[in-house]
Amino acid sequence: MQRTTQADIVTGTRYKGRGGGVYGWDMRRILTSRVANYLAQVMLSPGVSDLTGSFRLYRRAVFEDVISCVVSRGYVFQMELITRATKMGYTVAECPITFVDRIYGSSKLGAGEVMQYLRGLMLLFWTL
Repeated sequence: MQRTTQADIVTGTRYKGRGGGVYGWDMRRILTSRVANYLAQVMLSPGVSDLTGSFRLYRRAVFEDVISCVVSRGYVFQMELITRATKMGYTVAECPITFVDRIYGSSKLGAGEVMQYLRGLMLLFWTL
């Protein structure tokens, strides 16, 4: 897709286009992901439909330029990276993906991670 679109960044999205979605998630996790993305869309206007996804392809020079400005860590890092890139004028193409839940282990998502996300989202809202 990067070759055909010449986009600076290609990002996988669970929420746009045919073939996108999740498999193996319970309703709580789906709702959490949807609400997190909705809040980010409203507050940050990132220009992509799946801000919390992590399947991305960056042109090296673009990544180096954007990463030099990033201040976030943890969960919010992914959101800042793509939002900052779009605000810097880099082009992004979205490719539908199906995210399959892990077979082994369990999600770390809990109250602490939700609070970390909300704090990070507010920080990005005020600084970007």
